Amino acid sequence: MPPPSDIVKVAIEWPGANAQLMEIDQKKPLSSIIREVCDGWSLSGSEQFALRYADGPQLYITEQSRSEIKNGTILRLAISSARAARQLLDRIQSHGIDSRLEALKELAKLSADPTFATEFISMEGIGTLARLVESGTHFGEMLAFTLTAFLELMDHGIVSWDLISLSFIKQIAGYVNQPMVDVSILQRSLAILESMVLNSHSLYHRVAQEITVGQLIGHLSNQEIQTYAIALINALFLKAPEDRRQEMASTLAQKHLRSIILNHVIRGNRPIKAEMAHQLYVLQVLTFNLLEERMMTKMDPSDQAQRDIIFELRRIAFDGENDPSGTEKRKAMYTKDYKMLGFTNHVNPAMDFTQTPPGMLALDNMLYLAKLHQDTYIRIVLENSSREDKHECPFGRCAIELTRMLCEILQVGELPNEGCNDYHPMFFTHDRAWEEFFCVCIQLLNKTWKEMRATAEDFNKVMQVVREQITRTLAMKPSSLDQLKGKLRGLSYSEILRLRQSERMSQDDFQSPPIIELRERIQPEILELIKQQRLNRLCEGSCFRKLGNRRRQEKFWFCRLSLNHKVLHYGDLDESPQGEVPFELLTDKIPVSDIKSVVTGKDCPHMKEKSALKQNKEVLEQAFSILYDPDENLNFVAPNKYEYCIWTDGLCALLGREMGSDLTRSDLDTLISMEMKLRLLDLENITIPEAPPPVPKEPSTYNFTYNYG
Repeated sequence: MPPPSDIVKVAIEWPGANAQLMEIDQKKPLSSIIREVCDGWSLSGSEQFALRYADGPQLYITEQSRSEIKNGTILRLAISSARAARQLLDRIQSHGIDSRLEALKELAKLSADPTFATEFISMEGIGTLARLVESGTHFGEMLAFTLTAFLELMDHGIVSWDLISLSFIKQIAGYVNQPMVDVSILQRSLAILESMVLNSHSLYHRVAQEITVGQLIGHLSNQEIQTYAIALINALFLKAPEDRRQEMASTLAQKHLRSIILNHVIRGNRPIKAEMAHQLYVLQVLTFNLLEERMMTKMDPSDQAQRDIIFELRRIAFDGENDPSGTEKRKAMYTKDYKMLGFTNHVNPAMDFTQTPPGMLALDNMLYLAKLHQDTYIRIVLENSSREDKHECPFGRCAIELTRMLCEILQVGELPNEGCNDYHPMFFTHDRAWEEFFCVCIQLLNKTWKEMRATAEDFNKVMQVVREQITRTLAMKPSSLDQLKGKLRGLSYSEILRLRQSERMSQDDFQSPPIIELRERIQPEILELIKQQRLNRLCEGSCFRKLGNRRRQEKFWFCRLSLNHKVLHYGDLDESPQGEVPFELLTDKIPVSDIKSVVTGKDCPHMKEKSALKQNKEVLEQAFSILYDPDENLNFVAPNKYEYCIWTDGLCALLGREMGSDLTRSDLDTLISMEMKLRLLDLENITIPEAPPPVPKEPSTYNFTYNYG
């Protein structure tokens, strides 16, 4: 007979004594259980003790968290969180250097525990740590442990960052500005400043006064602190007032931030980890968001300076120095030229730029092309303006629509998504990456228009093909603009048609009744193959990043399925693993038989309070939770869409439910198509002996004599 669900079998340790094997009744008060444990070792004053986990982060167990204790867990009897907080607070203020160092080391470890943190903060512990930093008397390891403890305590959100003093900010900024500071101190100092900027509007201004961008850029040559430095640059960029962002961007350009990141980070001798990839993505988004103002600015047709830009486009294309002197003749010539330039409004092309997006950004792109790539601009305009077969590509209209499309693809004006790592190396290879990207794409558009032999009626079809060419190429992550051009050349219109046909083959090419019957026979075995692949991937396991970490320090946990498919093992990791994590290192587990359901997106417990936040859109789409007995949950956010599909499909397969992700549907179509091709090829190679004329049958009846195996 299995033990009652309220009984948990554990081992409890105490230094210098043999471990106690106990059955904990989860219905009994925790204080009663601690009293029994103390009695087992003849310890008095049970109220001065508490239970902690012996492995992993060694968190304190409370009435709220005790339900997470599993059978076989090893616990440790320890002094209570209040008593530990008081002892450490006294020791870090003692005169003995060795005692203070050991206390700060223990404090740095315990501060991650919310139970301990609450007690320590209630004793004015954060103020004590701040004064130790402000005194300037701590150095080396002692200072590093002090800053670590301070950062961990503040990260719980119990105390407002607005309470931090100016002298503390100056001291922390001083560590960042000093040329020779220990790496661990620099990392924590940068992380503290980043949290200040992200969590307090008033502290942003104070930090911005103390830290210069040039000082932060100087740290990018050190691989140990690159991520922290870029994270602080991003935080300052993100929280800067709108009128300061352009100025800050100019400063970053003058300090050659882009080329330094390209040479020391992207092309450095270390692989880019997930956190660095996220910071590069954030910097890319914030940089492109500087275009939002121009994107949302309508052209004023009465503004002569703005109209002069259109005149300049005409002059460069048609050498307008020889304009006729008469007003009427000049007006007629302008109208003709504007038509040849491909504007929709030939009389007043300024009206073409009154729709937002893309607003004035489209005109900026066109002027950049005309001035910096003049030969290309003139060639595109003249080769289309001279055609009389209705196949001319309207440059003006195309440039405006292309700008709008690029803004959508690169999400100009959107906030960065938490957890997204989708940066593009090529955008760090040129100071005017956006404009150069446009110049490459407008040439692609012109080429595709000719390949399609399009007319004005085909405009939307051409733009759809060009969008597909661009998005497919961006997914390949070209490392430079030259590589982008090469990959786009390989994605001609005929290649896009071939890809589309290949991808639609299972839907369009196999619709005859015999083939449908063959497909239905194949589908169950293919589904079983996909199911086994998903389960095998769950057995290999995946690494997930913990949510709620504003400091941008990487914290990970790993989860994998046991080889017999009966238990899910999981546990915290100090860093992202390189390969498979052994089961022995994963201290927690959930029996598959206890799993009640799997929920996704906004139905997840950890997403219900986050779903309304714009910056959590991508996190929401990659979130899923396991609900298991008794009323517990294990929450995930997949590192990417692929892992999300693998895990949600695998868990559904584990529970005997239908796998319904986009990935499964895609894999199913692809594998069925491949198998059908192979079997149909086999059919073609069979020599069928002569047979008597077949007996006529109803048209709807189809028989296969081939053994499908």
